[in-house]
Amino acid sequence: MTPYGQLFLIILPVFALIALGVGLRRWQWITEAGEDSLFKLVVRVTFPCLILESIVANPTLREPGNLLWAPTLGFGLTLVSMLVGWYVARALGLTIGHGLRTFALAVGLTNYGYLPLPLMDAMFGPESRALLLVHNVGVEAAIWTGGVLVVTGLSPLAGWRKLINAPVIALLVALIVNLSGAGPHVPAVAMTLVHALALCAIPLGLVMSGASLQPHLDDPRQLVDTRVTLTAWLLRLGVLPFVYLLTARYLPCSVELKRVLVVQAAMPSAVISIIVARIYGGQPLVAVQIILGTTALALFTIPFWIRFGLAFAGLAP
Repeated sequence: MTPYGQLFLIILPVFALIALGVGLRRWQWITEAGEDSLFKLVVRVTFPCLILESIVANPTLREPGNLLWAPTLGFGLTLVSMLVGWYVARALGLTIGHGLRTFALAVGLTNYGYLPLPLMDAMFGPESRALLLVHNVGVEAAIWTGGVLVVTGLSPLAGWRKLINAPVIALLVALIVNLSGAGPHVPAVAMTLVHALALCAIPLGLVMSGASLQPHLDDPRQLVDTRVTLTAWLLRLGVLPFVYLLTARYLPCSVELKRVLVVQAAMPSAVISIIVARIYGGQPLVAVQIILGTTALALFTIPFWIRFGLAFAGLAP
């Protein structure tokens, strides 16, 4: 089994890149105007290339069970987590218009992209990324349907439009190429270009995650609400991981998918909940408090949950 110290060293560069993004934004090396352009570069160019490289020739995705269970679990576990967050927020005394909806969203949504991708890569090899990316399609669907519904109380139909985006299109193209057996016939020069851009996706995405958090750090006093932060710690980093780990242990799915679930169980809350709260009339400050609180503590809890989770799910050597 991977020692705790080694797992800590694996995640340390991930958090260092986030911290670098905070510094670059504070020093104005990444400006507010530049931030928007760089996010578009990540989402519309480098991340789709990462998807293409990870999936086009990956044999894991030729197993029907993986293609069925990965997005289904991404969708279902995210919605279950939001529902748990909703009832805990009500018990906490939060109300609609004063953080209840945003608490449910932020606590229920794990960091499903830029943190787990480098961890999967380092621990299980680059081929492990493919199933995580397919799993994330279900998470995206949950965000723009159930997540939007949680924050606004409105119909989720408009949220489905958000699924028509560059990463999802790249995923569909890559799956078609993979399942049709056309992967070996893709020109080498095209895959060389895709590989060069894919290399930028994770580090640039992590840096931009830090840059997006920096504006909220200017007034440290508002970043901690003891009641919200402590409850988010307990729920996101203490209770909800067991939902994922129980699924990984007892669901008859592939070893590769079980690994995805174990890594997802260990993740803190996702930065995208700030964006959803801002766009749909939630309480962005509540999301910031939860994200910063869970991310700071996750630096120490991620190695524990991964080590424990692999053993609990029967994946430890």
